[in-house]
Amino acid sequence: MKVIVTGGAGFIGTNFIYYVLEKHPENEYICLDKLTYAGNLTNLEEAIKNPRFKFVKGDIADRDLIYRLFAEERPDQIVNFAAESHVDRSVLFPDEFLRTNITGVGVLLDACRKYGIERFHQVSTDEVYGDLPLDRKDLFFTEDTPLNPSSPYSSSKASADLIALAYHRTYGLPVTISRCSNNYGAYQFPEKLIPLMIYNAMHDIELPVYGEGINVRDWLFVEDHCIAIDLILQSGKIGEVYNVGGHNEKQNIEVVKAILKATNKPKTLIKYVTDRPGHDLRYAIDPEKIWNELGWKPLTPFEKGIEQTIKWYLENVEWMKDIMTGEYEKYYSEVYNNREEKFGR
Repeated sequence: MKVIVTGGAGFIGTNFIYYVLEKHPENEYICLDKLTYAGNLTNLEEAIKNPRFKFVKGDIADRDLIYRLFAEERPDQIVNFAAESHVDRSVLFPDEFLRTNITGVGVLLDACRKYGIERFHQVSTDEVYGDLPLDRKDLFFTEDTPLNPSSPYSSSKASADLIALAYHRTYGLPVTISRCSNNYGAYQFPEKLIPLMIYNAMHDIELPVYGEGINVRDWLFVEDHCIAIDLILQSGKIGEVYNVGGHNEKQNIEVVKAILKATNKPKTLIKYVTDRPGHDLRYAIDPEKIWNELGWKPLTPFEKGIEQTIKWYLENVEWMKDIMTGEYEKYYSEVYNNREEKFGR
């Protein structure tokens, strides 16, 4: 089988490629990635050595390129990780999110119709459901929860989900969708909470925490997510959505303090900063469908996963240093300096 993995040079895509290359020696994998700031070709250095792997640089919204790639490779499956994915960036630059996350998905779906595939899998997010109140621990997102996105990012992902499902219903395209909770692990770009806090703690830089740090996220180790996607590709029902989460809710401030403790750094490094506009309060997924239908459950407790994650970043200081310069440095300054002026809070 031949599989195109879009966005495979990013965080989750990279981990997925390494997982499936080992898990499925019978398959060939093609990574298509635009190599924006969050796509890093050095992530795939070991994969490139594998004769069953090929890298192609390209934009999923480039119709000519996508059609040419499909015509040449005739893939059996498409796994779409390609996305602009950071909420703060979507607040500052929403047009980039609309182009990649909506138009790009439409182009991929059209290519699937034109050339034929066995499966198109859309990697989505629990953020499409909006948020839940902090004082209702009994409430969880299910696959039937109405979509109620809060940001340009989550709205663009919700749009992509609906378009994919419409192509299934209208054209019979074999589509599946997974909506996952917050991932963490190796290769994550340091605009995200956990790698940012690890990097800052390592270098004795203040750790910026939005608001009071009470927002709650359901954390999942990235390899557990990769296992879930692979199971959906093998056994998931066409036209279905699967929520992927670990019942592992933690306040952002809890995560930050756990990182400080693991790196032996003082809590005085914490700096509370102006909250982002429309910041969702709580995400919490009910993963019973994928548990019951596919037998998936997360294997990695947060305590073990965060230890492995910190260890990886400590052992890959050069990887961090290479990407914490230039465009990212400018972006970091834009987001975390003068937040009151930028976001009006």
